[in-house]
Parts: sequence; C-alpha cells; structure tokens
Amino acid sequence: MPQFSTHVTRVLQGLLTLLLTLFGLLLVTFALSALSPVDRVLQIVGDHASQSTYDQVRHQLGLDRSLPVQFWHYLQNLAHGDLGIASATGQPVLHDLLAAFPATLELATLALVIGAFSGVIAGVLCARYVGSPLDLAVRTFTLLGNSVPVFWLGLLMLALFYAKLQWSAGPGRLDDIYQFTVEAKTGFVLIDTWLSGDHEAFKNALSHLVLPVLLLAYYALASITRLTRSACLSEMNKEYILLARAKGAGEMTILLRHVLPNIRGTLLTVIALSWTGMLEGAVLTETVFSWPGIGRYLTTALFAGDTTAIMGGTLLIGVCFVLINNLTDLLVKLTDPRVR
Repeated sequence: MPQFSTHVTRVLQGLLTLLLTLFGLLLVTFALSALSPVDRVLQIVGDHASQSTYDQVRHQLGLDRSLPVQFWHYLQNLAHGDLGIASATGQPVLHDLLAAFPATLELATLALVIGAFSGVIAGVLCARYVGSPLDLAVRTFTLLGNSVPVFWLGLLMLALFYAKLQWSAGPGRLDDIYQFTVEAKTGFVLIDTWLSGDHEAFKNALSHLVLPVLLLAYYALASITRLTRSACLSEMNKEYILLARAKGAGEMTILLRHVLPNIRGTLLTVIALSWTGMLEGAVLTETVFSWPGIGRYLTTALFAGDTTAIMGGTLLIGVCFVLINNLTDLLVKLTDPRVR
C-alpha cells in the first residue's frame, strides 16, 4: 500500500509539472505576442483606415484591455480551440495548423525512423572498430552532417537528383496532375494516396518524399551516430565490460547484449530530441522543397507579420516539445531500473 501511494504521488507530481510547464509556455507565448512591435489592428484595417474604424477593431480584438484581462480571455478562447484568425490566409489559425501539421509530422517521423535506425547501427560499428578506417569515414561523414547548411545541401540535392538526373520528383507533396484528385482525408499524403486506390499517385507521393526525408534523416543520423559512439565507448571502459571480456565474450556480443541495454536511456533521449528538433526546425527544408508544413507556414506568417499565426504555430511546437520530452522521461523510467 505505501508503494502504491508513492507511485500515485509521483504521477501527480509529474502531471503538476507538465501543467505548470504548459502554463509557462502559454504565458511566454502570450508575452512575446503582446510585446511584438507589429500592430495587429493595422494588419486588419490597413494603413488608410479611419481612427474610428481602428478603435472599433481594436476593441473587438480586446486589445484596449489590460494585459492580465487579455491573457485571461486568451486562455478562455484557447480552451474552446480558438487561436484567432490568421490575417495572411483569412482562416482560423487552428484550421491552418491542422492542415499543415500532418505534413511536418509525416516528414519528420519518416526521417527519424531512417536516421535513428542508421545512426544507432553506425554508432555501434564505430565503437566496435574504433580508430579503424570505417570509424574515420563515418565520423567524417557525420561531421559534414553537422557542418553543412541544410538549405545548401537541399538545393544541391534538387539540382542533382531532380533537375539533372531526374531520379526523383521535385518540390511539393504531389505533382499537379494528382494534387486535386486525391482527397485529403488524414493529411498524410502517403496514407491519403494509398486510400484513394491510385497506386501511381502513391508512387508519386513517395517520390516527392525521398529527397526531403533523406536530407532530414542525414542530419538526424549525424547527431545520433556521434552520441551513440560516445556513449558506447564510455560504457565499454567500465568494470562489468572487463568482466565480460574475461569470461570470453566477443566485442560485438558485449556491445549488443550489455552496452546497448545500458545506454537505452541516452538513446531514447537523443532520438526524442532529434524528433522534436525536426518538428520545430524543418523550416529551411520545407522552404527549399516547398513542403506545406508548419515550418513553411510559420515562415510565411513571419514575412507577413501575422502575429496570430506565429503565436499559434509557436504554441503548437512548444506543446509537442513538452509532451515528447515528458513522454521520453516516462519511457526512460519504465525501461531503465536504475532511473526508477
């Protein structure tokens, strides 16, 4: 019974921490919006509107009230799913985000699967053959991934594989011939094209995904490989590894059966950070490949000075970041007895 109450207390503490973090995120997002030099009223009425029209719209938006009152109304509207109207599109921000977020989620998740799988394998091989030509080649390859600007590499990939060799499709999610024939039921282009029964549209969607997914996967692979290698080498200097060697265990057996289970917490954290980084940082990739996701949506809103859309997009990314990190902490505690 005492153990059960301890678990309940920990769960309640975790939920309280999560709620306080989300509240802090809301407060910071609102403060940044309130301190923005962009005049939301002028965006709506224009520069040539009369003072009475300006005052009327300002009153309708609630901007003539004190900041605490504005924040309270913001929380009330948020509880009802109202993030405001985007001046750039004329649509509710929530509608725009629900249309753009699946594209980013699909791109980032596919890139994460490829990058994490390849990165862990490459990191283990580097740790196994440390100092070898393979280790040097992989480290050089990953160093380039951490150094080369993503937009430059994206443009180079488009110029080579799309424009010159024509091995893949170009920017966008689908060719124009399929753009208006496939119904967007889920927002995920691979699922929607598969459900449509048009296999040519599915192949076309897959072809459009190849370059941006490989580009993001390369950057995820670069960081995951280096951290996996470092974690493995650090673990292999411990006494239980020396004992396993003394018992005659091979190096690869030690890595797979002893080292990897003991660094799973580190791997989960690194992979989760890579995922959140791709969800929030795929701006340049989406811009280069004309991918209609959150990054491109926020870029358009930023150039248009649309603070309402920027605020909604920032809030969505922040919520994803908080939830993924808390979920990762929970998974680490469930899978690693040392943390518990």
